[in-house]
Amino acid sequence: MTLRSKVAVLLAEFLGTAILATAAINISRSQIGIAYFVAIGVGLVMGLLVLVFGKVSGAHVNPAVTVGLWTVRKIGTLKALSYVAAQMLGGLAAWQLANFFNSGEIMSIAPKQFEWTALVAEAVGAFVFTFAIAAAIYQDLEIGKKAAVIGGGLTAGVIIASLGSSAIINPAVALANQSWAKAYIFGPIIGGVIGFNLYVLFFAPISALIPSKKLKVSKTSKEDKSSSEVSKKTASTAKVVSKSSSVKKAPAKKTATKSTTKKKATTKKK
Repeated sequence: MTLRSKVAVLLAEFLGTAILATAAINISRSQIGIAYFVAIGVGLVMGLLVLVFGKVSGAHVNPAVTVGLWTVRKIGTLKALSYVAAQMLGGLAAWQLANFFNSGEIMSIAPKQFEWTALVAEAVGAFVFTFAIAAAIYQDLEIGKKAAVIGGGLTAGVIIASLGSSAIINPAVALANQSWAKAYIFGPIIGGVIGFNLYVLFFAPISALIPSKKLKVSKTSKEDKSSSEVSKKTASTAKVVSKSSSVKKAPAKKTATKSTTKKKATTKKK
């Protein structure tokens, strides 16, 4: 992986999160900021981000998605940490951009006290969203279908989460929206972990349950076995060829000896 591709991956997560957070802030604080309108708006934005950044970074744009994929071994630890850092920086950028456009600090929409209903609502909404992402990944959908499924999953998750919370289901967007509370941090992460692992356990192919390292080892061992079998076959065929060639050469020597004896006999008679 070149330096340019590494920078592109982190930049995609930064820009994607900033775009999603800015759209969420604008829609939720607009005059038509009802839950269904917000859900449809962020779902369309999420689908667009999958089309734009899906082949670059996977378009996680959500720490809950990255942590969930890390628990099912779809992403390494260092890469996951860099993804989360880029996403949180994208949330901070969206927050500062919103402050600049509003000419002042945007007000928090999160409750000051911890509420279990908000945490459960955020967890359930993130579960629905990440479950749809897992289906798109493990079914290996085309990029267009993947964008539709993931965008639709976010729309459904936001609609469901709006029953008991502000329906953010994204810690980076919660930071941008000045809703930095425990329910909006840990709720989406819990739901993301459950969503990915539940899909892998019951709906993904059996090969997804086996670690990638074991799969690589088994593949290499099979290749080694096949190569050893091929070498054995080639060695046996070489032996057969050598034996056949020696058998064919033997009568030629006999005929040569016979001809020499006949020549000697004729010379003696003379």
